[in-house]
Amino acid sequence: MKIERLPLNALRAFAEAARTESFKGAASRLGVTPGAVSRQVKQLEDRLGVPLFARHANGVHLNETGRQLAKDIDSGLERIATGVMAARERARQVPMLTLSAPPSFMQLWLLPRLADFDAKVGGIDISLDASQSLTLPAWQGDGARLAIRYGRGPWPEAQNHRLFGDELFPVCAPALLEQRSQPMTPAELAHHTLLEVSWDSPQGVTFPGWQAWLDAAGVVDRVAPPQRRYSLYGLAMDQAIAGRGIMLASHPVAMDRLESGVLVRPFGERHVLASPMTYDLLTPPTGEAPLAVARFIDWLLSEAAAFDQGTLGKAR
Repeated sequence: MKIERLPLNALRAFAEAARTESFKGAASRLGVTPGAVSRQVKQLEDRLGVPLFARHANGVHLNETGRQLAKDIDSGLERIATGVMAARERARQVPMLTLSAPPSFMQLWLLPRLADFDAKVGGIDISLDASQSLTLPAWQGDGARLAIRYGRGPWPEAQNHRLFGDELFPVCAPALLEQRSQPMTPAELAHHTLLEVSWDSPQGVTFPGWQAWLDAAGVVDRVAPPQRRYSLYGLAMDQAIAGRGIMLASHPVAMDRLESGVLVRPFGERHVLASPMTYDLLTPPTGEAPLAVARFIDWLLSEAAAFDQGTLGKAR
């Protein structure tokens, strides 16, 4: 079977355009013009003989063929990146690990704590891969690639280390509560914009949202569904901090913002919705991790246990 060689520049332009569903966004990331991206994508479509985007007056959207090709290209690029990283590590003196994790969890929970790792343990370079992927990474086989996933275990083809569970509760900017003389009731959410985070759930598990929370609070028929939906916690949280609505937040990613005071819980400790999902650290299914990587795993599990038990100090 003859394998056709496709133009790499066109594949790269398509991959970037697929991530943003925007030729303009892809052009910004690639440092070229939107017209150049459009021509590269059109060249690829002509070579394949099928359209990859549905083009509208207000932009472009991936069609089913384009969506599947984007997944295949991302998988191939990840394997290439893994091979390059492995080659780089073999030439380095300092051990390195690559950690893949959901973007919002990485930004709002993990990154604020990495300074503690450097201070207490150190001696290892960490490459962070913020990924919404629900699949496992391509293990290098040397224990130097780790993944944090939010889902419902067990995860096949990996060693599973539970970090902590999750619970959801409303949060908002303090300004929304400043003029109140009485505590807010769930029914009063009808007077506020509801912000919700939603994405494709792994393993067929439905991610609980406002509908489930309102039902548990007994006001599902008196409060309208969420008016704003986001795929990333960071985006929704920025809107909540700005006072543009009330967000249904995940405990791990909201806790630091609550401690800093930029967000508050309008119902206090009441009306908490348990999530069926957990945060898990996944490591290669076989083999022992290098000593430096094992130390990072031990630190992360210890940090997660302290957080889970509510004993994590503010001065970390």
